[in-house]
Amino acid sequence: MITLKEITASATFPVRHSVLRKGKPIETCSFDNDDNPTTKHFGLFDNDELKGIVSVFEKKNQLFNKVKQFQIRGMAVLENTQGYGFGKMLMLEAEKYCKAANGAIIWFNARENAVGFYENLGYRISGTSFDIAGIGIHFVMFKELD
Repeated sequence: MITLKEITASATFPVRHSVLRKGKPIETCSFDNDDNPTTKHFGLFDNDELKGIVSVFEKKNQLFNKVKQFQIRGMAVLENTQGYGFGKMLMLEAEKYCKAANGAIIWFNARENAVGFYENLGYRISGTSFDIAGIGIHFVMFKELD
């Protein structure tokens, strides 16, 4: 049975480490503002086992002129459970939260190999690619909320 629920920042670390920070120290799994009261973390569970995570930060990006903006960070699904729609479920949950919080736009830095996934969910690229040292090529992507 698949369930989505809010989790703590530290509960995201095993998935962040396995998928996004493989081979790096576990301390790299802690993000600035993880414990901010306006930050939310969601976990996707399959039979009570954490399979994917997404974190939502209330954060403005100067590329966009919308007043209330949210940034997605740490969106990840364990490699052995990718391809089952879990990532889409997590992104829809994040969007639902942002809409309920009167967000005007969601933006994030997408890894080059994930751009197609996000485009299929209606996100668009803003600008050109850039390199995040030690992680790889990224694109800023965004979606305006209804």
